[in-house]
Amino acid sequence: MSKLTPPGLVFDPATRHLRLDPHKHAFFQNPYEAYAFLHGASNAFFWEEFGFWCFGGFDDVNRLLRDRRFGRQNPAGIPDSRGIGQDRSHLRAFDGIEANSMLELEPPVHTRLRTLVNRAFVSRQVERLRPRVEALANQLIDRFDPGKTVDLLPAFAAPLPVTIIAEMLGVPVEMGPQLLDWSHQMVAMYIHGRTREIEEMANRAAGEFADFLRFHVTERRKNPGDDLLSLLISAQEDGQKLSEDEMVSSTILLLNAGHEATVHQTGNAVRSILMQGGDVSRFFGSPEATAATVEECLRFDAPLHMFTRYAYQETEVAPGIIVQPGQTIGLLLGMANHDPRAFAEPQAFRPDRPDQKNVSFGAGIHFCIGAPLARLELQVSLKTLFERHPKLHLAERPSFRDTYHFHGLERLAVGF
Repeated sequence: MSKLTPPGLVFDPATRHLRLDPHKHAFFQNPYEAYAFLHGASNAFFWEEFGFWCFGGFDDVNRLLRDRRFGRQNPAGIPDSRGIGQDRSHLRAFDGIEANSMLELEPPVHTRLRTLVNRAFVSRQVERLRPRVEALANQLIDRFDPGKTVDLLPAFAAPLPVTIIAEMLGVPVEMGPQLLDWSHQMVAMYIHGRTREIEEMANRAAGEFADFLRFHVTERRKNPGDDLLSLLISAQEDGQKLSEDEMVSSTILLLNAGHEATVHQTGNAVRSILMQGGDVSRFFGSPEATAATVEECLRFDAPLHMFTRYAYQETEVAPGIIVQPGQTIGLLLGMANHDPRAFAEPQAFRPDRPDQKNVSFGAGIHFCIGAPLARLELQVSLKTLFERHPKLHLAERPSFRDTYHFHGLERLAVGF
């Protein structure tokens, strides 16, 4: 192999098999080094640690996200199964949530659920939240102690999106820390190498989360308000309404997705911007510049690096790579965003790049329903943060969490 092969990476060009431990410190701290090597070797490879074919070319990922021969719904049963026929009785509450989650379903059920939920997330509805997001960002910044180091993740990146989504839904904002805790425990189910303990924690969190939401759904049925939960209760499509199970699953998905990725992306974005040096105001000189900066942050260091799909029929995914029905493929969003065939100087942070695009929100029918909200939150929060603190600087070297395929920082200590 070339001397440029990253440490711990073993690639066989003849079989296109890759051995690379996703828990290897050098990898999860900087996966882009491995991605750069693989872009030069093969954009498609069988990742032995995961046990399925993965694709990291931008065009392949963009195409496969839209290919209806693949989907999120496991044809063998519950999504994310650890093995057909394996006892999952300890995951009954978690599986109950997943079974009605639009992220894990395909048409026609997916179409009905998404149509009902989407009404609250269209751009014109989200844009009305801009003043509230700006006011909240300023409130959080007002709490910083200018004489001390601040960890931006719990002080800024986490409370902003969870407060906004809680207010949208009409659930108590003071429950924010508990919502975050439930979410973290459920999302841990998707991390490579999960344990029985993680599964039991996720199941307990799913049950408590569902009970909490059922209580508030019951309250909203009695006393409807101007909130998303009331909208979901009243929404109809062709005479059909969401069942209570569908409503609970959809709300949990919105809460989890409505902050989990945004927290990681906020931290990654602040780190990316500070790494550029110089006057940060150049990235926020106009609404257009701010939007372009956010898009480049999404491309440059995305919060989700792998999205899996199931094959629904025998398919030749790429020359010489055939998958069978029920088999999983991995779409590497972070790798695709750094494809040199799609981007000039992919390792460079250039908000003004003419080839600006990314697959960080996915594509096709499962394109992130909260993308307009996430973009608005990032635009407002980053601009407000750097305008209020133009001398913001890293107080220590940030370190990423060992949570591939999520990609986010453990902490983000900054000074002013």
